[in-house]
Amino acid sequence: MRKKSVLTAALVAAAALTLSACGGADDRSDSPVADVSAQAKTKAATVLDRPFEKPDLVLTDTTGKKYDLREQTKGKPTLIYFGYTNCPDVCPLTMSNIAIAKKALPKADQDNLRVVFVTTDPERDTPASLGEWLKAQDPSFVGLTGDFPTIQAGARTLGIGIDPATKEKDGSVVSMHGAQVIAFSPKNDEGYVLYGEDTESDDYAKDLPKIVKGENP
Repeated sequence: MRKKSVLTAALVAAAALTLSACGGADDRSDSPVADVSAQAKTKAATVLDRPFEKPDLVLTDTTGKKYDLREQTKGKPTLIYFGYTNCPDVCPLTMSNIAIAKKALPKADQDNLRVVFVTTDPERDTPASLGEWLKAQDPSFVGLTGDFPTIQAGARTLGIGIDPATKEKDGSVVSMHGAQVIAFSPKNDEGYVLYGEDTESDDYAKDLPKIVKGENP
């Protein structure tokens, strides 16, 4: 499994903009790609030297209510991921890995942790369908939907690129999006740790006890 080490903010931003082809399509050839092959892979977490500011997003949660991301997660350890429920591979695996790792935390830490899934396919991911999908992963996970331009702009502030969902020749719908998980510290609400799509449940389980305290994994 590929691991990541501390990178410069510019390198991380470039790498994060790489789009994953959830749904079986190939990666876009025009997407910016950072060469991290020369970096020493020692752990799953990338501790950012320049943390991200939490996106100023006001979207709709799975109950149909307005959800102010900054206000609702203020002072809470928070993991944010952009994906979609019809993804056949990366998205469900990522959320499952986080759900498994979260169960290893003490009950108080589980209750304090916020895991936020923001859809990249809002046309199909209604509050109801998003809620049903996340319920199978972990009922406490927060699902957010809204208009695509707002979601896309919010993702960009984290260096994550997403494209509107498109229909393939076989009729399948594909949403291209960066597959990074960003961890935000409860101390200052800054996104200071990045995880790639190859991060496993054991990696999250090892790091979450520190993430909930705002410490470096």
